[in-house]
Amino acid sequence: MTGRHSNHTDQQEPVTEPLVVRDRRKIDPETGQVRTQPPAAEAPVAPAAAAGPSLGESIVDEAVAAPSEVEKELAERTADLQRVQAEFANYRRRVDRDREAVVTAAKAGVVADLLPLLDDFERAEQHGDLTGAFKAVADKLVASLQRIGLEPFGGEGDPFDPSVHEAVQHNTSPDVSGPTVTTVLRRGYRFGDRTLRAALVGVTDHEPGEAPVEGELPVEQLSDENTKQQQ
Repeated sequence: MTGRHSNHTDQQEPVTEPLVVRDRRKIDPETGQVRTQPPAAEAPVAPAAAAGPSLGESIVDEAVAAPSEVEKELAERTADLQRVQAEFANYRRRVDRDREAVVTAAKAGVVADLLPLLDDFERAEQHGDLTGAFKAVADKLVASLQRIGLEPFGGEGDPFDPSVHEAVQHNTSPDVSGPTVTTVLRRGYRFGDRTLRAALVGVTDHEPGEAPVEGELPVEQLSDENTKQQQ
């Protein structure tokens, strides 16, 4: 069997682009008018980079807006509230202090009225008459008054203080170095930081001893010398 070979070779035909003829004549040959050329496309202009502020300009942060009227009014009301709160706190402290002063003054007035009774208790004790149930009642009364703030003062041997002592007697002695309370005629009392009554006291002041005459021995040394001679 004789085969037939095709002499036709499969080849791709070249693809040719259509010929485009552009008429660039400035005068239309048919009308004789000057043709209008389309404007050339303008190249896009890149946006200019953000430049910094020029000399003398201030930088304003647009994110921080100026306070509005509502915010200003809110700040004013807040300041007023804080001021009123501080004034009220001061007023409350002043009222509490005045109330405490009134209560203390009332207690001091009652205690001052009882001081003559305490003097009677003290005199009765000195004479030995404060005994038995009478002494128990007196001790309870004195303890109660001292518990609420009553404090006696003015004892023998205390330095003389004219602000709390009232001197009604005065003596001198070389045994004291300065004005000293040596006799208590009436005890003084204070309540808290106020003096209810000054103490009536007798005061003894320092009296320097006599200086020995030149060439003579003091009495003590003279006695010692006589003792030695007798031995």
